[in-house]
Amino acid sequence: MGKLQDFLKARLASFNTPTFLRFLVHVKQLKPGDLPWFTRGDLDGFFGLFIDNLLQLMLIGYLCKSYCGFPVDFLTTQVLPGAAISILLGNLFYAWQARQLAISSHRNDVTALPFGINTVSLIAFVSFVMAPVFQDTKDYRLAWQAGLLACFLNGLMEIGGAYVGDWLRKHTPRAALLCALAGIAITFIAMDFIFQIFANPIVGLLPTFLILVSYASRIKWPLSLPGGFLAVLIGTILYWTFHAINPLFVASAMSTDPINLSFYPPKPVFHDLWPFLKSSGWKYFAVIFPMGLFNVVGSIQNLESAEAAGDSYDSKPSLLTNGIATILACFLGSPFPTTIYIGHPGWKAMGARHGYSILNGLVISMLCLVGGVSFFLHYIPRECIFGILLWIAIIITAQAFMEIPKEHSLAVAFGLIPAFAGYCYYLIEHVLRVGGVVLNMDMANKLTNDNFFIRGILRLNEGFLLTSMIFAAVMVFLIDRKFERAAWWTFAASFFSFIGLIHAYTLTDGGVINGFGNTNAPSFGLMYLLVGGIFLFLHYRQKSTAKSSRRRKKGKGKANEFAEPPKSKVSYL
Repeated sequence: MGKLQDFLKARLASFNTPTFLRFLVHVKQLKPGDLPWFTRGDLDGFFGLFIDNLLQLMLIGYLCKSYCGFPVDFLTTQVLPGAAISILLGNLFYAWQARQLAISSHRNDVTALPFGINTVSLIAFVSFVMAPVFQDTKDYRLAWQAGLLACFLNGLMEIGGAYVGDWLRKHTPRAALLCALAGIAITFIAMDFIFQIFANPIVGLLPTFLILVSYASRIKWPLSLPGGFLAVLIGTILYWTFHAINPLFVASAMSTDPINLSFYPPKPVFHDLWPFLKSSGWKYFAVIFPMGLFNVVGSIQNLESAEAAGDSYDSKPSLLTNGIATILACFLGSPFPTTIYIGHPGWKAMGARHGYSILNGLVISMLCLVGGVSFFLHYIPRECIFGILLWIAIIITAQAFMEIPKEHSLAVAFGLIPAFAGYCYYLIEHVLRVGGVVLNMDMANKLTNDNFFIRGILRLNEGFLLTSMIFAAVMVFLIDRKFERAAWWTFAASFFSFIGLIHAYTLTDGGVINGFGNTNAPSFGLMYLLVGGIFLFLHYRQKSTAKSSRRRKKGKGKANEFAEPPKSKVSYL
């Protein structure tokens, strides 16, 4: 009987067998209850991913209202319902994908890819596309149309990335893929949130350490309460208790917008997508293209992060779903792209499987469709939920060093530098803007002296995600003495510099503008070309000396510093 089952399994799992038959035979091989739809870990994972998604929705409400003039009712009836459908469908697909992987691999520890609105693109589209349009025209609908166009083009780039994703993963060292994520995690995620936690310790500090002890020590709390839920509950109680004693004890700002609960169905907006492109939409390609590339590369990195954690997903369907969800959001009125989230290893460490993705999609979409986001803005202080995101950032940073060959740790350290430059620029620009000062030519001259080089920060900030990958990849190949591959990565840096994708910026009266499409960094392009030429010289020198050494008798002859190195341990996935 066992041989017959093995034969049927092999035949039904063959390439020509319909998918639904393969699914059925795998289900039969699993005992009842071996693969439940929901586990206890899914509650923790859901709470973390839900909070992360909720933060993006809260950020949309704040930024669009403050910088783009969006009325509250427009956000509630048009923007958030459009985001709801894309988030729901994306989460359901990635849950199904994880379940299929678990069934086919006979494992019960597969974790779905986290999915939601892309934070970096959200901020970039508001700050560099939508807000400038609103400032020029004072028309919030025109600013919204600019965001729709950016979202649509971003989705097309994500779909295109589905067809080159596997090639990029195959030819990119793991250290290069992981270090850029680690750079974002340790700066824009960890530092931002821990600053806010320490600014309001009464609300934020205790919940943060509850998160750390729950996930790092794997402590089980009474009544089997999830650590994330317990932390938020205690943080909320602390806030309202101290607020009742003296409001000055707690500094967290709560929303004062009214809570209008109703049903707000999504509305198609095809006619609003194209007018802005016909007028002046092309001017913002310098922002749209880098952000689209950022999303594609970021999604690939997150797939690499998931594989390093033990869950290997195909790039093509994962990225296609990403792009389709983004375009769907655009067609339904949301100008913000969706993405595969950073943090898969963190959710996996919590014990989440695929049920957390289903729960997240259902609850987030429900909140958007009924206007329930405002409820959380009214009653839950934001500091008590930041510990969850801090934990995810720590996991991602640690993974970049732990999941690579030991000798490639140098490459990760080198690749982190551009991310720190990006965060330095973020802090400097924010401080100046709060003080009513624009970072223009005069201010840049004032910030340039023997001890401070603002232009160096600006150069390294532009395109820092790509620069991080290039730095790490070059260092990996230098460590392995694969000089030809290091040369090609350096030539890529030269090309990106010449077209303004990295290191290029322009100082205007209104501030710093990305230099994409202009030759604003020719010196970097030239120097990268020269560096690549040196690497090629070393490659051919090594190749010629290796041929000479093979002619010698085994064990004789002086060792050559350019001899062919042992096969690299780096993993190209």
